[in-house]
Amino acid sequence: MALPVGEIYGLIDQEAHGEGSVIAALEAIQSRYRYLPPEALILASERFGLPLAQVYAVATFYNAFSLKPKGKHCLQVCMGTACHVRGSPRILERLETRLGLCAGATTRDRRFTLETVNCLGACALGPIVVADGEYAGQMTVSKTEALVKRLLRAEAEVKHD
Repeated sequence: MALPVGEIYGLIDQEAHGEGSVIAALEAIQSRYRYLPPEALILASERFGLPLAQVYAVATFYNAFSLKPKGKHCLQVCMGTACHVRGSPRILERLETRLGLCAGATTRDRRFTLETVNCLGACALGPIVVADGEYAGQMTVSKTEALVKRLLRAEAEVKHD
C-alpha cells in the first residue's frame, strides 16, 4: 500500500516541536493508520534528520507502537494475577474462539485485534477487558460475548448511515 507522503509529512509536522517530537509524530501516524507502516518510519527519519535505526528503535521500544496492522477494534484482556484468578483465561479463550484468532493477532478483515496485557492497574474491577480504550470490568464470558456483539452492531449501524 503506497502511503500519501504529504499526509505523513503533515502528521509529522503537526507534532514536530521540541523534545519527544519523534514519539508524538509516531503516535499521530499510528492513530491514523492503526500501526506504523515501514514507509512512515522512513519518512519520519528523513523529516527529523535522524538515522532510520534510531526511529525504528523508538518504534520498537514502546509497547504502545505496532509495526503490524491492527484491527479497527482492539480488545485487550488483562492477565494480571487478580484478573487471572477471577477468570480472565476463560474470557480470553472465548474471545479467541469467537473471533477465530489467537492473542496477539488481527483478524484477516482487520476488524479485530486481540491482545493480552499483564496488568491494567484496576485489579478491584477484574477481570477487565479494554475495548477500543474503554475499560469494562467484572467481565464474564457472557458479558464478553455481548461486548463483541455491541461492537459489531455499532459497526453495522455506521455502514447504514
